[in-house]
Amino acid sequence: MNYFEGATVPWTELGDGLRRKIVGHTPQLMSVLMQFDKGAVGTPHAHDVHDQIAFVVAGSFEVQVNGETRILRVGDAFIAPHHQTHGVIALEHHSLLLDQFSPCRDDFLSPA
Repeated sequence: MNYFEGATVPWTELGDGLRRKIVGHTPQLMSVLMQFDKGAVGTPHAHDVHDQIAFVVAGSFEVQVNGETRILRVGDAFIAPHHQTHGVIALEHHSLLLDQFSPCRDDFLSPA
């Protein structure tokens, strides 16, 4: 697929106030929208292989990367290279991140 039309792609409910839409992917890169209810938590974790950049599209987040915590708002981003622990807490309803992963998160493409 060469185009993403957001209105035609449903959100995948992940539970605990989290939803995901895959925007697009190649073997080397994946772009994913993550929507959070207020107070929803992206539990701190690290990736063995994947580098991640997360751009705040809407709302705001308390973000922790590698032990450092900051508040990020629309237009801000965080970078989490593989092996660096990172996590978020949404501070507003429908806060939205655009996550970029390299390489592609094949686990996101597998049926649940």
